[in-house]
Amino acid sequence: MTLSHEDYSRQQKAAKEHLWMHFSRHGSYEENDIPVIVKGEGAYIWDNKGKRYLDALAGLFVVQAGHGREELAAAAYKQAKELSFFPLWTFAHPTAIELAERLAAYAPGDLNRVFFTTGGGEAVETAWKAAKQYFKLTGKPLKTKVISRQIAYHGTTHGALSITGIPALKQMFEPLVPSTVHVANTNFYRAPEHGDDIDAFSMWAADQIELAIMAEGADTVAAVFLEPVQNAGGCFPPPPGYFQRVREICDRHDVLLVSDEVICAFGRLGEMFAANRYGFVPDMITCAKGLTSGYSPLGAMIASDRIMEPFLQGHTSFAHGYTFGGHPVSTAVAMANLDIFEREKLNEHVRDTEGDFRATLEKLRDLDIVGDVRGDGFFYGIELVKDKTTKESFSDAESEMLLRGFLSKALFANGLYCRADDRGDPVIQLSPPLIADQSHFDEIEQILRSVLTEAQSLI
Repeated sequence: MTLSHEDYSRQQKAAKEHLWMHFSRHGSYEENDIPVIVKGEGAYIWDNKGKRYLDALAGLFVVQAGHGREELAAAAYKQAKELSFFPLWTFAHPTAIELAERLAAYAPGDLNRVFFTTGGGEAVETAWKAAKQYFKLTGKPLKTKVISRQIAYHGTTHGALSITGIPALKQMFEPLVPSTVHVANTNFYRAPEHGDDIDAFSMWAADQIELAIMAEGADTVAAVFLEPVQNAGGCFPPPPGYFQRVREICDRHDVLLVSDEVICAFGRLGEMFAANRYGFVPDMITCAKGLTSGYSPLGAMIASDRIMEPFLQGHTSFAHGYTFGGHPVSTAVAMANLDIFEREKLNEHVRDTEGDFRATLEKLRDLDIVGDVRGDGFFYGIELVKDKTTKESFSDAESEMLLRGFLSKALFANGLYCRADDRGDPVIQLSPPLIADQSHFDEIEQILRSVLTEAQSLI
């Protein structure tokens, strides 16, 4: 849809006067237009000027099955006609039951209990509250604290934000929920210890969790929240043996292990759940985003039978819920989305082609500004450096100029939608729809090469 000049101007005026966008610097639009995306098809999106962009971020790590899937729209329409809404408060409805059963079958171990939310932050909030109440019900009421990793992002609600390990996102909202502790992440490129031995680094990074548990007192720690591949900071995969060691530590101290898979689940790493890829069984999984490929809002906390057991006794209930959690339309869309996954073998496609995606991105290592290329599946970060030999990063002012002053605008202007991020050292993040193929990988590499080559001349 291409607007006339008059309609375009009217739309911009309305957006600037009335729309409060998320994580957006509204002051930057005083002299600039707000980008307006009006259409999506496959791996591409279009703006209101008719220009096409490759969606190399899948919206926001969301649109797994690609844009423009009519059968997902049809599933929403069919369900809305039959039952548009009913809450999961004491009552149930068919698509929530069917989806819960399906997710339990995909999940590892005995994670058989599904609590629906409307998004990932709510799922994380739910997991922390469930952990607290679980320990109160089982006679360990002091176990309330959470351990998570530095630079890790877990959501924006007060509880999830407290678990988040990015100080700059938290300062303006303090005081937050107390009792959160942050330990080292798995960024091997900038390993503070054992930077020449990934196996030793893996054990060191995992052991930081045990040291934190012991420092706080095991009788006060409820849970450890970890993303299988940490998003913020630029895609830190787990080193070999990391999650197995963390599982042992949590078992030793009776601490629950929460796998935060809001990004990593549903094909992003070639499995329905990333815990399956990395060979560990958590006590809870939080998920959202790709569950519906973004066609309707939905998230979930999936818990083990052990966590659910004390909630089945007598008059006990989990005093927590959301009006739209497990919405009938959203759960119907999720079922149709998972049908696409299975019919088109999207997980298999990611596993079959992730090596090609990595190899294509690795070509960028010949640029002086590219320090590291890391990730798994269809989920990659490219760390940018000032000096490749020393790994010297950019100052805050240089990062501001590089990322927001140049890269974000230049990449978009060249037809690539992705993320230039400074939560940690400067990175470019890529997570294309799971339908992407070599032609899309090549297009991503070519645009990145052109823009990053120009960026090198600015530093």
